[in-house]
Amino acid sequence: MPEGFRFCAKLPREISQAPDLRDVLELVLSFRSLLAPLGSRVSPFWLQLPANFGPARLGELAQLIETLNRPLAVEVRHSAFFAKGEEERSLNRLLLERGVERICMDTRALFSCQTRDTAVLHAQSKKPRLPVRPAAFSQSPQLRFVGHPELAANDRFLAPWLDKVAGWIEAGMRPHVYLHTPDNRLSPDLAMRFHERLGELLPGLPPLAVAPMQSESQLSLLSSERRS
Repeated sequence: MPEGFRFCAKLPREISQAPDLRDVLELVLSFRSLLAPLGSRVSPFWLQLPANFGPARLGELAQLIETLNRPLAVEVRHSAFFAKGEEERSLNRLLLERGVERICMDTRALFSCQTRDTAVLHAQSKKPRLPVRPAAFSQSPQLRFVGHPELAANDRFLAPWLDKVAGWIEAGMRPHVYLHTPDNRLSPDLAMRFHERLGELLPGLPPLAVAPMQSESQLSLLSSERRS
């Protein structure tokens, strides 16, 4: 594993989908201990909350953040957190005050695709269709972009993100950008496309480390993402 390699570890579903997060705090500590040997390579942790996790449960989230006591990024899917009302402001305050990042998921390119392709239909049935909320509550803004299966069709959706990500980098931040395609087989190609265009805005951007992704065993590692 390269010295500078970093990755995000998603908290297991037994935690994120628990009826009450306060009941699984021991699991949070166990998961943190399990990954402790990896040290700073795991940063931040990820918590992907389901659509039924609403504003009334923010107290649970606050306790989990306190218990984990590690850099964390949170993805929410409840519609109230995207309504620009007090519920969304309460969430943002909670995260901002604790230095916890709010993950931004952008699925507009995915849902712009009209096709009978099974991989696209599956992705559209699983991914949320919610307003885009760019955030930088920490030094590591988080973007999840779920793209169109035709790489060129993503360009108009990615253009604003290129400016945003370039601005974050110029401000000294370390944004994390995760680029998905419906079955993720073209995700490496989309990542290289994004990085190439980002380099046009940031001439000093280091080259992207590229590893061959040819074997089925390697590609199978990406398939789990289709479920979330």
